Amino acid sequence: VQLVESGGGLVRPGGSLRLSCAASGLAFNVWTMNWYRRAPGEERELVASIAPGGATNYRDSVKGRFTISRDNAKNTVYLQMNTLKSEDTAVYYCNALLIRQYWGQGTQVTVSS
Repeated sequence: VQLVESGGGLVRPGGSLRLSCAASGLAFNVWTMNWYRRAPGEERELVASIAPGGATNYRDSVKGRFTISRDNAKNTVYLQMNTLKSEDTAVYYCNALLIRQYWGQGTQVTVSS
């Protein structure tokens, strides 16, 4: 199983980024897909989840700004991040969860002026 994230980078406050996570080696459409992040000196935290049927959940601090989506035909999950804030700076990780879980290598998102 491989999860490969892309789309991270440096963006100014108020800007947008779209993260992608391409999955291979698993039956993507039956797995819950999650985005986590870890800020410097902080614990890893769950940002957003999308169930196989499309139901979504978000942590309160990103509601209304972030949108998680999935394309089962492309085995890819996305995280659209708008109105980014400095506190969104972190390494963002893709996670696949069913009976077990898998992790991507992470992609750095830096929000700074």
